[in-house]
Amino acid sequence: MIFLFHHFTMLSLIVFSFFSTVLSTAIDRRIPIPAGYVAAPYYPAPHGGWTSDWTESYRKASLIVSNLTLAEKTNITAGTGIFMGRCVGNTGSALRAGIPQLCLQDGPLGLRNSDHNTAFPAGITTGATFDKTLMRARGVALGEEFRGKGVNVYLGPSVGALGRKPRGGRNWEGFGSDPVLQAFGGALTVEGVQSVGVIATIKHLIANEQEQFRMYSLVQPGISSNLDDRTLHELYLWPFAEGVRSGVGSVMIAYNAVNGSACSQNSYLINGVLKDELGFQGFVVSDWLAQISGVASALAGLDLSMPGDIHTIPLLGSSYWMYEYSRSILNGSIPVDRLNDAVTRILATWFQMGQDQNYPPPTFDTNTLNAQGPLYPGALFSPQGVVNEFVNVQANHAEVAREIARDAITLLKNVNSTLPLAQAATLKIFGTDAEKNPDGINSCTDQGCNKGTLGMGWGSGSARYPYMDSPIDAFKARGSNYTFFNTDSFPSNSKPSPGDVAVVFISADSGENYITVENNPGDRTSAGLKAWHNGDKLVQDVAAKYSTVVVVVHTVGPIILEPWHDLPSVKAILFAHLPGQEAGSSLTQVLYGDVSPSGHLPYTIPKSEADYPASLSLVGFQPGQPQDTFTEGLYIDYRHFNKAKITPRYAFGHGLSYTTFSFTNATITPVTPLSSYPPARPAKGSTPAYSTAIPPASEAYWPANFPRIWRYLYSWLEKSDADAAAARASSTTKYPYPAGYSNVQRPGPAAGGAQGGNPALFDTVFSISVRVTNTGKRPGKAVVQLYIQFPESVEVDTPVVQLRDFEKTGVLGVGEGTEVRLRVTRKDVSVWDMEKQNWWVPDTEGEYGVWMGEAVDRLEVRCGSRSGGCEEGVEGPI
Repeated sequence: MIFLFHHFTMLSLIVFSFFSTVLSTAIDRRIPIPAGYVAAPYYPAPHGGWTSDWTESYRKASLIVSNLTLAEKTNITAGTGIFMGRCVGNTGSALRAGIPQLCLQDGPLGLRNSDHNTAFPAGITTGATFDKTLMRARGVALGEEFRGKGVNVYLGPSVGALGRKPRGGRNWEGFGSDPVLQAFGGALTVEGVQSVGVIATIKHLIANEQEQFRMYSLVQPGISSNLDDRTLHELYLWPFAEGVRSGVGSVMIAYNAVNGSACSQNSYLINGVLKDELGFQGFVVSDWLAQISGVASALAGLDLSMPGDIHTIPLLGSSYWMYEYSRSILNGSIPVDRLNDAVTRILATWFQMGQDQNYPPPTFDTNTLNAQGPLYPGALFSPQGVVNEFVNVQANHAEVAREIARDAITLLKNVNSTLPLAQAATLKIFGTDAEKNPDGINSCTDQGCNKGTLGMGWGSGSARYPYMDSPIDAFKARGSNYTFFNTDSFPSNSKPSPGDVAVVFISADSGENYITVENNPGDRTSAGLKAWHNGDKLVQDVAAKYSTVVVVVHTVGPIILEPWHDLPSVKAILFAHLPGQEAGSSLTQVLYGDVSPSGHLPYTIPKSEADYPASLSLVGFQPGQPQDTFTEGLYIDYRHFNKAKITPRYAFGHGLSYTTFSFTNATITPVTPLSSYPPARPAKGSTPAYSTAIPPASEAYWPANFPRIWRYLYSWLEKSDADAAAARASSTTKYPYPAGYSNVQRPGPAAGGAQGGNPALFDTVFSISVRVTNTGKRPGKAVVQLYIQFPESVEVDTPVVQLRDFEKTGVLGVGEGTEVRLRVTRKDVSVWDMEKQNWWVPDTEGEYGVWMGEAVDRLEVRCGSRSGGCEEGVEGPI
């Protein structure tokens, strides 16, 4: 999502208007894309309501929709304008029918631009826990806070960007650079948020892998992500499918294009893949100002436009929908059933979450922290009133946040058991990242700076801190024996003493591209994969003076460690990721050994950026439409390193503990027999039926004596405009519908059949168990990662191994063991057949290797699907 400043100067408006006139056709040009990448037409938009788990909600919604006027319907499908309400997004209402405005609010890690809320650890931190229980608990806590503030729609979780590009600015909002890790993180967040009645929004569909050039503008179209259908399904779509399977109420469309067609009007993606193949029953919402057309986006399946304004020049009262949607229905360019389905989807989701019963209204204002202010800040003249009630929604959520921050801490290196520290250890602490931002923890808009402890990246995915428990705060609270040098340069007054332990804090930041931080416009263009603020030199200088150095890294993603990793003094390295408000005690509990570290890397750390394929580089400016072609296909992150036989510095899934674990007594049990293709999908159920007749023009007339607010978006038309539109419906000149357009509902593709796809895809084909025992000298939690290796007989190209499941144990005492159960589904052993458009098991009788271990390069237990046996202590496939 993008943030826009509240005020535009008149000069800016004149300049924008000029460019709008001169370059009005720029965004409509279809720029040639590489051969073989196709955005196939898929029409019509499938009607929702055909799955049994949404039947009752659709029944309730249809009763209301049947009695709504045209203007009431179109009012529900769009926002009332940027800064035109308390929330970052505010839909229109139908108060006559009891339908209020819906409040949509960022962001994935906590309430953005609010107060008395929790700043949770980021998605990437949550992914590093490899803990499904914590993933869901975080979702529940987020849901409770958003509901407590009166938010109807939580704009998260983020599972796209997937993390294809290590420099990508918003990778940290997601859960890691693997589709299965992202899928569990996203789906469990959805389940947690929606368990308390808040609508979750899984985003951004799809392949939005860099910040630069993502948006369509007056100057050029947004970047086109060009990828084949197999790559789409096996990587980027995988977490969205699991989110839909969990019943997610909303899906947000990305800014960029896919195969040359903007996501907001890409009929293949929305109608074909999301609504038909994945059986999505909720509503599709645009990212903020991502909608670039009116009729085309409606036909392609967009249901809700946010914030409602046109994307080129917001805040003028112009909209692609609202009154234009009313006009398009009256003149016949949009079929009535498309509008009816969009409204029904929105209201059915509202009913599905139980928001028709005692749901609180918004009690905050994203535009101000003042108690009173303008009700519509985007208007030149706005009525005033109470806009903030300062409701405290934090409850005990700090405990959840702290546990996630702690259990995500990933110990990469620990020479001679340097950690844990003795309580009496004498510490010399270096780096500004150890202490709070001296300008104030919320002094930078949307955390758009890197000052002090880095708890989150910047942009719409950020939140205000209620407080920041910095590492220095925690050292103080613990009574540690330390001296702190609050500088990123080695201080001349630092005098090492025998036995000193130097703890160096460094960071690396990124965010959304409407803010540039230290020459990084969202993506890490200037910084690259390096530590910020001369962090590498600080570590080197400290290591030259001290014999024992511990490096703590707060980072949005991988950084290159080679300048100092192998220095003799650097004894221990921890990645604390982005811990949110709980950066302090979560870290010291691990440093001093109150708990053993149990985090694992949610991405690979390379030795050099050159180790990545060239296609993973950021795409720079290109005339016309920038092209980002995914020539690496399935081979991102560890898949690439394994295929290319490049040894990274630290592999995906790596993470040390203060103790050790053994994996023994593994078993594999066949459950569901495999067939080449899944059984036939269930047929679609019935959907609500409405009249398809164009309503009378009078349903769109402005009400008499209605007090209008300039710039606020309304769905009514002047009588003359409505009458003229209705007259055009009988014209012999018809709207030029896109190629392949049809308004005949389809039975649905073979790969569909339920939310998430054909339900047979999720049948367990193998059940696996393994006994995990703590064989060390300290209590600790273990993570079991399960990877699939396809049979050698399979001719289709597949990665060496692919993560398919994982589990984290509870705390195991010394010598204590527990049985861990995992599963492999039909989809896990399938590939996407691009010709037949279905999931295909390439060898039903072949030997699938089921590997288990503590990282992708530490797989020591192998079970065979055909042999039925398991071996321990074997050499891994990497």
